[in-house]
Amino acid sequence: MAFATCAIAAVSPFVLVALNSAKKSEEIVQDPLSLPSSLGQLATNYGGVMENSNFDYWSSFATSLIVTVASLSLLTLFSSMAAWVLCRFKTRLSSFIFMAFVAAMVIPFQAVMLPLLSTLRALQDFTGIKFLQSIGGLVFAYMRFGGSLAIFVIHGFVKGIPYELEEAATIDGCSHEGVFFRMIFPLLRPIQVTVVILDGIWIWNDFLLPSLMPGLSGGIKTLPVAAVSFIGSYVKQWDLILSASALAMIPIIILFIFAQRQIIQGMVDGAIK
Repeated sequence: MAFATCAIAAVSPFVLVALNSAKKSEEIVQDPLSLPSSLGQLATNYGGVMENSNFDYWSSFATSLIVTVASLSLLTLFSSMAAWVLCRFKTRLSSFIFMAFVAAMVIPFQAVMLPLLSTLRALQDFTGIKFLQSIGGLVFAYMRFGGSLAIFVIHGFVKGIPYELEEAATIDGCSHEGVFFRMIFPLLRPIQVTVVILDGIWIWNDFLLPSLMPGLSGGIKTLPVAAVSFIGSYVKQWDLILSASALAMIPIIILFIFAQRQIIQGMVDGAIK
């Protein structure tokens, strides 16, 4: 019973978005829980979204894809390196740094978003590198905020890898870099898949950070930010808003369906080890 209740609570938002994306805006306002009166409205809504110049689905999709792939690639690489160093090279400083990463996991983004913008603006003025209103700055921010969880999860997985493997490679003349990239990094693939999926869902669906850094009025918009173009000061086009939301959810839902086994296996392996 508890499982069924949790399942209904988790699935119901997706069902409501799908149902209401096939209705007119008036029908949604009157009764959002009712079934669509005509499936013909579905093509009208999705066609209106795809043809809307302010939304520009394919451009926003490409931006979301670039940001997500770049962030996950760099996040996985550097988090794996940091977790391995913190686990294998034990000092008081490494323990302090690891606990700092763990502590950073409980700090909400809303508490640091204004200092973040001020810091990035100062870095931009000092270095001349464009951090605000750029894909590179957004990727840099995601690496920072996603690094704590990734390092924490991978750190637990590294503990389960026998240290004797690294000692044998070192005796054979392998450098620290060689030990990591030739032996440890391939062994981290199960937990890396888990990190990629969990952080990928967060990065793809995130609205607050892309709206603050590139800006709602900027030329760079991810899919969640682009969907806001259907919300005006006095009029909200709910039919187009929900259709755009459904289009934004489809890629990440497909990814989750095909990778859910890896997510569960990676979390179990990390918890056991």
